[in-house]
Amino acid sequence: MPKLLLLSTEPITFKLLLSGQPKFMKEEGWDLLLVSADGREVQSICRAEGVQHEVIPFVKGLNYVEDFICFWLLFQLIRKERPDVIHSYDSKTGFLGMLAGNLAGIPHRIHSITEMPVHAKNPQKGLTFLEKWTLSKATSLWVNSTGMLTYLTSNSGVEASKFKLLGTGSTLGVDLEKFNRLVLKENHLVAATMRILPGENDFIILAVGKLIKRKGIEDLVAAFLKSKIVSKSKLVLIGTFEPEEEGLSQETIQTIREHPRVVQIDWTDHVEHHLALADVLVQPSHEEGFSNVLLEAAAMQVPIICSNCIGNTSFIKQQKTGLVFPVGEPSVLKEALEFAFVKQDTLAGYADALFEEVQEKYDRKVLRKLQVDAYSQLLKNQD
Repeated sequence: MPKLLLLSTEPITFKLLLSGQPKFMKEEGWDLLLVSADGREVQSICRAEGVQHEVIPFVKGLNYVEDFICFWLLFQLIRKERPDVIHSYDSKTGFLGMLAGNLAGIPHRIHSITEMPVHAKNPQKGLTFLEKWTLSKATSLWVNSTGMLTYLTSNSGVEASKFKLLGTGSTLGVDLEKFNRLVLKENHLVAATMRILPGENDFIILAVGKLIKRKGIEDLVAAFLKSKIVSKSKLVLIGTFEPEEEGLSQETIQTIREHPRVVQIDWTDHVEHHLALADVLVQPSHEEGFSNVLLEAAAMQVPIICSNCIGNTSFIKQQKTGLVFPVGEPSVLKEALEFAFVKQDTLAGYADALFEEVQEKYDRKVLRKLQVDAYSQLLKNQD
């Protein structure tokens, strides 16, 4: 039975991005081990997926002492388990996992690049040492959008054959059985409504993700406040403040907390019920690989406004499947919000077109099979 070791700094990756995949792979004859820092999600993940989990105390950011300890613990674990394949899903476990796997002699070391590397933001600086190391020690680099594939094969200095895109993109598609308006539970809809407290005719603008600068939250708040639709709308932000990751300005934080037309929700396991109440989903990120939030909104037939960063435009086509505005341009985003309010039928048409595309290309069941086939092909090539 082939063995796969999945690596993530935080266990929530297994719950959100990879939900159902470990269980599916186990059914397909694979032995799986999940590895991440500890977290409240660990027990529920193991129960739901029927797999084992090992704790390595990974921390965010660069910390030489703690990172070395984690590397050593991971190296020892890999030598003990001897997996056939290691697959990492973020920059920290990518660096440590690819290094440890290489030293332990693991033949197949996959790193998924789910966010644009640093040099995409500062091209003149090139790749960082950590990025270069990760890319060099991985035997395969999986990207999650056509735009990222094109960019990295042209600008990373890594041979193009090392990169792989599953299907037409995304990390693992979207669960069309969960993000489906026909199966929503009334009690969760009521709970979401009580959180938002919309007026009878309020236009609900929803954003989902960390409340930090690089996710474009300051742009969105500024655009909303300057728009002509403030008194007729509510801006709903699902996400937590992360001061250690390019935190928002105090002015923006105060606005989010105090403005009567802004609602902030730390997190919810029922994003689909909040999407069902939204009139538009806004994704203003300054950088993105392939946004799962966009996929989920599309599956729920919610109209989309997004920035034109590479990952977004790999999925959303301007005035065909959504509205696209330039990164970091709140004045243009303001106009898009006003257009969406006035032209709701037009936006609904975009959403319908995107919904058909999602059903055809991004069903999680299809992507699960593609991923397992890709793993199996690695082992077959080895033989």
